[in-house]
Amino acid sequence: MWGILRRSIVDGGFSATSLRRVRSALVSSRSYAAAAKEMSVRDALNSALDEEMSADPKVFIMGEEVGQYQGAYKITKGLLEKYGPERVCDTPITEAGFAGIGVGAAYYGLKPVVEFMTFNFSMQAIDHIINSAAKSNYMSAGQIAVPIVFRGPNGAAAGVGAQHSQCYAAWYASCPGLKVLSPYSSEDARGLLKAAIRDPDPVVFLENELLYGESFPVSEEALDSSFCLPIGKAKIEREGKDVTITAFSKMVGLALKAAEMLSKEGINAEVINLRSIRPLDRATVNASVRKTNRLVTVEEGFPQHGVGAEICTSVVEESFGYLDAPIERISGADVPMPYAANLERMAVPQAEDIVRAAKRACFRSK
Repeated sequence: MWGILRRSIVDGGFSATSLRRVRSALVSSRSYAAAAKEMSVRDALNSALDEEMSADPKVFIMGEEVGQYQGAYKITKGLLEKYGPERVCDTPITEAGFAGIGVGAAYYGLKPVVEFMTFNFSMQAIDHIINSAAKSNYMSAGQIAVPIVFRGPNGAAAGVGAQHSQCYAAWYASCPGLKVLSPYSSEDARGLLKAAIRDPDPVVFLENELLYGESFPVSEEALDSSFCLPIGKAKIEREGKDVTITAFSKMVGLALKAAEMLSKEGINAEVINLRSIRPLDRATVNASVRKTNRLVTVEEGFPQHGVGAEICTSVVEESFGYLDAPIERISGADVPMPYAANLERMAVPQAEDIVRAAKRACFRSK
């Protein structure tokens, strides 16, 4: 029932509609090579799972409502009928239980894809993710590989309260042994999920439920079953020369909107879609900062010990002499997520926040 209520927010709520409007205003500013069609993020994830399960019989899916209900967000739609209950496994509401079973299966050479209905519920399973999955390869001197993917929606949705709105990018990215990916567009979702499933190490795959219904142009290359994106490589979504803006997941859309607003004031912003949180593409970020001489980091998570803080440190260590202005950090408020819609909006970054920070960095603020 909880999954049905959550899904109704995305499929029928105002937030997905408003994001669609933002999306349509930004299409012209994005570069997609030879875009052949549009695909929703939901369909991109579904097709990636389907193709990887078809290509490798060791891949299977487990989680709450992934089978008969076809996924709380319909990411696993049609897969139970195609692959059967042995490979699309409905589980009880016990994250610690099915995450542990998944890790054990990975020890024995299978490739589980474990879905959390929300990554907030991964707190029930964090012992298996960190102690059982992330550390086993190192502690076994390389004898135990753990090819497992933990995936599901991460971060704030709309009106679901503090217990269901937290961003776990910085949490999991702080742990050696894990790879942490966070897609934005449909090509990101397809290419990164396929890469995660094929990877021999445990991967935390952080999606955003407000993006599931969003459609993006996809290239012919991305539609090929062999398509795969490299883990650890960021993408420059928009080139610029005046200020660098880094973001991941849903915040990339806000950064692109902010860049469009800044262009009207004569500021040419470069927007970097991080894609991979661990490993972090420090080289691309630093190369951009050495060109623009300014940096604004954007994330929806808490400010303290966040992803933006790590990027700031990297730039200070490697490119401090190139900075012409203090680094600006945009993040969620340092409070549990409010439930009230007006307070929730104040607690998460907005495009206007990014614009103001970029203008400060360019010494253009009034």
